[in-house]
Amino acid sequence: MKNIGLVFFAIIVLYGCGPRPDSEGWYSLYNGESLNGWKAGEHPESFKVVDGSIVCQGERSHLYYEGNVKGGVFKNFEFSADVMTSPGSKSGIYFHTAFQQEGWPSKGYEVLINNSFKNADLNNPELKKTGSLYGVRNNYLTFVHDNEWFTLRILVEGKRVKVMVNDKQVVDYLEPADPYRPEEWKDRLLSQGTFALQGHDPNSRVYFRNIKVKPLPDDAEFPDHRDSVPAGIERKITMLQSISFPLMDLHIHLKGGLTMEQALEQSRVKGINYGIAVNCGQDFYINNDERLKEHIDSVKTEPAFNAMQAEGREWVDLFSPDAVKTFDYVFTDAMTFSNLNGKRVHLWKPEEVNIPDQQKFMDVLVDYIVKIINNEPINIYANATYLPDILQPEYNQLWTEPRMQKVIDAAVSKSVAIEISARYKIPSFRFIRLAKAKGVKFTFGTNNVDPNLGYDEYCLEAIDSCGLKPSDMWVPRFKMNN
Repeated sequence: MKNIGLVFFAIIVLYGCGPRPDSEGWYSLYNGESLNGWKAGEHPESFKVVDGSIVCQGERSHLYYEGNVKGGVFKNFEFSADVMTSPGSKSGIYFHTAFQQEGWPSKGYEVLINNSFKNADLNNPELKKTGSLYGVRNNYLTFVHDNEWFTLRILVEGKRVKVMVNDKQVVDYLEPADPYRPEEWKDRLLSQGTFALQGHDPNSRVYFRNIKVKPLPDDAEFPDHRDSVPAGIERKITMLQSISFPLMDLHIHLKGGLTMEQALEQSRVKGINYGIAVNCGQDFYINNDERLKEHIDSVKTEPAFNAMQAEGREWVDLFSPDAVKTFDYVFTDAMTFSNLNGKRVHLWKPEEVNIPDQQKFMDVLVDYIVKIINNEPINIYANATYLPDILQPEYNQLWTEPRMQKVIDAAVSKSVAIEISARYKIPSFRFIRLAKAKGVKFTFGTNNVDPNLGYDEYCLEAIDSCGLKPSDMWVPRFKMNN
């Protein structure tokens, strides 16, 4: 009986003193006072506790959780941490990883923390921002500030990963059966493992507090009702993400019943960042500063770039420069055209188009495009090389090299990017190659009229056919109007 009593006493001590969750199932992984339960690899001096927070600053190092909660092994879970960055800092949170004495963790995934970090190598800027599933699903805008606390949450359910920044979801990744991974990231896969905090470099200072986890059943089934991204496109997108190719579609419209949340969901699932564009001009609802501000106020807290599609040539007189600057970028095109008689014509409406002389029309159109690029304060020229339906069969003959060079030279002179249109499959690869050789930057755009946004197939094809590199792409700066 005495021995049995000792056994029960040992059980009580072993389990009664172990970590306990709160009423909602959350376990604290950090006691707010010391690094007990955590183990650093190289350069352990890069981590210390200051005023209740773990501070990461110093030579590269990673701090791994090795505490008592689930023995430091997690499969399905919800993770949460409060984070604050100093200006110019970079860090990350790894999950499904394992202790390494040296180097970047090779196992598991990293969720990036970067609000304003810049690489010393100006030819290789770090464009990926806070909340990115690093190298797999990159996020190119941040809506949290340095020197302010924000909450980063990670949810893993089976083969699905979600990342939330201050309750705004920025990643929704479904790991396929045979995901693309470069050799150095071959173990960047969902399995099980622990968490790690990253000390990136001596100039990065990042704070962590309220670090906690809610374990979910390891054997639970998590049904997913989303349409899977086609295998070939998924592989291509992930390959581009792994080389930091800024995959963005900067010409998305909320048209045909498409809502903001539906657009953002498509963006997260596909791994393509979206810019939501609104038509502004004489023939549209947004035709003055007051209505422009009304629109900005309605979208400014959403995790998407905000764009102005400037319509007609009158737009420069309808809006003040300060109002226009509240958008992340501005683009326009020549599809609202003034013909030789000065008549306003919409080139996409066959009933308005009358072209008795094709060559003369082309010369006028090219001069018109050049004038727009030279004189209007835009970032992107969209629907580049668009022709009315009646001229489409002669596209390659009408867009001669001298005409292309006129448009390209204007874009170079004014540092205006050229949109590659997924909808119209323009400009031609010949034009893109000529423009690339002159140093023109490019963007991708769908210019949708309904909720079917596709996968930017023509743009993805252009990357391979024209040899586009990350440095060939123009990237907007998110202005955080909120």
